[in-house]
Amino acid sequence: METNSQWIDITTEDGTFGAYLSLPRGGKGPGIVLLQEIFGVNQHIRNVADQYAADGYVVIAPDLFWRDGARIELTYDEAGWKRAVELMNSLDFDKAQTDIAATVKALRAHEGTAGQKIASIGYCMGGLLSYRTAADGLVDTAVAYYGGGIQNGLDRADEIKVPVLMHFGSADSHIPNEAVKAIAERFEGVESVEIHVYQGAEHGFNCNHRDSYNQRAAAEAHGHTLVFLSEQL
Repeated sequence: METNSQWIDITTEDGTFGAYLSLPRGGKGPGIVLLQEIFGVNQHIRNVADQYAADGYVVIAPDLFWRDGARIELTYDEAGWKRAVELMNSLDFDKAQTDIAATVKALRAHEGTAGQKIASIGYCMGGLLSYRTAADGLVDTAVAYYGGGIQNGLDRADEIKVPVLMHFGSADSHIPNEAVKAIAERFEGVESVEIHVYQGAEHGFNCNHRDSYNQRAAAEAHGHTLVFLSEQL
């Protein structure tokens, strides 16, 4: 993949944090704010950013754990999981949304996205944040991969005025099928919300660094996402 990537700084009232920026070959395109799993902006998330850059998007992945330490990067072993859960539990989600808003502002100001629309795409914890980002009206469209906790935020469903795409695995041990059903029922009849469930796919099915990686589900979801983005952006 021929992309141009670097870490940049984004400044907020709370301080300055890093964000991974990946540009398409031409340097211009619609924007994507890429929202991390609980493992930080690690190699997997940077690979995903580069993948979407290769697809023609200007991508920024903000380091949302920066208040606990800059550029925390975890692997998917037992120690990584333990630390990741600690970081997620200590994260102030309201402050994270402030950081995301600052990232969206930086992305909209980037010369590569001039006149273009912006999407958010999130994975795991980032999936929930992408949903919240849509409800906050920060982006033009949003994608959520196995967003845990969305079922607990359905009181904000009416606040979502942009198209949303959600991906879930039918065998997800972290998100019960009842949760996915509740989400689907809440958005039933809402044409701007699209939900896909991948049979036999576990939590994290998109991540080829994890044992739960499901190549077919990942490929199908990426295809659905690219079509969705091309229609919305």
